[in-house]
Amino acid sequence: MSELVTSWRPLAAVLVSAVAVSLIVASSRRQNVRESWSVLAAVLKFGIVASMLPGVLDGTEYRWSLGMVPGLRDEFVLGIELSLRADALGMLFALLASFLWILTVFYCAGYMRGLGEPNQTRFFAAFAASLSAAIGIAFAENLVVLFLFYELLSIVTYPLVAHDETNEARAAGRKYLAYTFFGGGFLVLGGSALTWWLTGQADPEDVSWAEAGESTATVSFGETFEALEAVHGAGIVAEPLFVLTFAMLALGFGTKAAIMPLHSWLPDAMVAPTPVSGLLHAVAVVKSGAFGVSRVVLDVFEPELTATLGMHVALAALAAFSFTMASFIALRKDNLKRRLAYSTASQLAYIIMGVALLVPAGVAGGLLHIPAHAFMKLTLFFCAGAIHVETHTDDISQMAGIGKRMPLTMGAFAVAAAGMAGIPLIAGFVSKFYMLVGAIQMTDSPVVGEPTAAGFVFAAALILSGILNVAYFWPVVYTAFFESEDAHDAKPLVEFPVGGVAASYGVLGDQGVRSDGGPTVETGGEARPDHDSTDGSHDHGGAPQGGWERRSPAGESTWLMLLPITVIVTGAVVLGIVPADVGFLELARDVAEAATGGEVSL
Repeated sequence: MSELVTSWRPLAAVLVSAVAVSLIVASSRRQNVRESWSVLAAVLKFGIVASMLPGVLDGTEYRWSLGMVPGLRDEFVLGIELSLRADALGMLFALLASFLWILTVFYCAGYMRGLGEPNQTRFFAAFAASLSAAIGIAFAENLVVLFLFYELLSIVTYPLVAHDETNEARAAGRKYLAYTFFGGGFLVLGGSALTWWLTGQADPEDVSWAEAGESTATVSFGETFEALEAVHGAGIVAEPLFVLTFAMLALGFGTKAAIMPLHSWLPDAMVAPTPVSGLLHAVAVVKSGAFGVSRVVLDVFEPELTATLGMHVALAALAAFSFTMASFIALRKDNLKRRLAYSTASQLAYIIMGVALLVPAGVAGGLLHIPAHAFMKLTLFFCAGAIHVETHTDDISQMAGIGKRMPLTMGAFAVAAAGMAGIPLIAGFVSKFYMLVGAIQMTDSPVVGEPTAAGFVFAAALILSGILNVAYFWPVVYTAFFESEDAHDAKPLVEFPVGGVAASYGVLGDQGVRSDGGPTVETGGEARPDHDSTDGSHDHGGAPQGGWERRSPAGESTWLMLLPITVIVTGAVVLGIVPADVGFLELARDVAEAATGGEVSL
């Protein structure tokens, strides 16, 4: 049984970057001071979150509520409290987001300065606000508070998606809001309202935490399951209404996780600067969606009722379909960021499927993939951004031989890509191995028992997706290190319609290719970024006249970008070699075992 301790630290972790927003805006004319506030806020946020980690690992939960403020009451609306709680699942997400923000701040400084981006103060302020919303999502104690921060995250990240202020950027921003704020948000709100109503139908005598004559309506994690199970068991409400409630919550959060077919906002959001893409894909936005789905399965309906309703198989099947199809689509994308976008849609579905397996190993693997994917995908996006800043190259077909120009960047890219494919000794292998074992162990109830045919299908889908990961990442690594600028074969690993053909690979006709940080121009039917090179050697993407200049790792880019790339990819390797010593695996195992009632065993 967890020990509950009242503390201001959950609120402090949320507010520290919110306070930094005003300081960043006030320092708009002093670039170094403005970015120093971001660094200071990031370090403080991580310190506050990390200070709660030992207690959480020992079974302590830290809770803050509005009633702790003198003169205020806990109640927010309809008896629902405005409260935060740092538990093991929330700590997994908060620790990850707060740590990676420190490194992202440095990378942002190098990226924005390298391209001379406008509106940098607005950019850093919105970035800080988004981390406040992300930590609020992690520590929300009930569905209503989670919904509030979930919607706030969509609002504060809109200026980041539309940062370039081009028609394309504004259109991508509107689509992002339409999907995540209106579509996903309304589904979550509707599902939360239905949960409150359904739990209110229970008899107080059947709910241990309710007193006689007291309403059982609740949306608090840890309380909803008992009331929902009592109502479902008594047959008071028809089962389809439970299924509808689960589906609304899962799809509402799944929208932000880019689950298919609700994924199309994500590739379009690649018009944003690369640090924003990293935020969207690795740290906050899509992870908040996967985190929300995990809360629904593990803390609202809990594995037992989820299995009773049969929703675990449906959710896992949708996830398997998503990561398989997204991988096939990624094969056809020549623009590196768009290929990474579809890769993200694929990898986020892994998390959802792992949790939906409802067995300890599967749940632990799915939750561990939250930090594993974050370290690997943030490395990949930061590498793509460094390539763009230094060479203005965005398309894989123009990267032949670029490994000698940017050896550290492309080396880090290769390591992270190997991890995404599940190669051993990198973070992705550990999480996917747990999920593979969980798929084989999958049963009709949240305990390890007789395997099911569905479990073997999901295991086969995982293996197929790993092969597809190799298929769409290997051409990038091969092109960079094993081809020369004057004699390269710009085609994917496989040459047939699914993977694209040589005649079409990298050639988009008269359609402009989106450039990260600026508009595109048409030159002879092929789109080129409308930028000047940082070294003045060429004014478009691809190798300059005479080929790439060979550079040492220290001289390929600024330290503000190379340091975060190096540290984060190192983290991916550490998480793959000694996962038990990092803390994320222990948190994932604790959550999985507490939710399923079994032990994580391989």
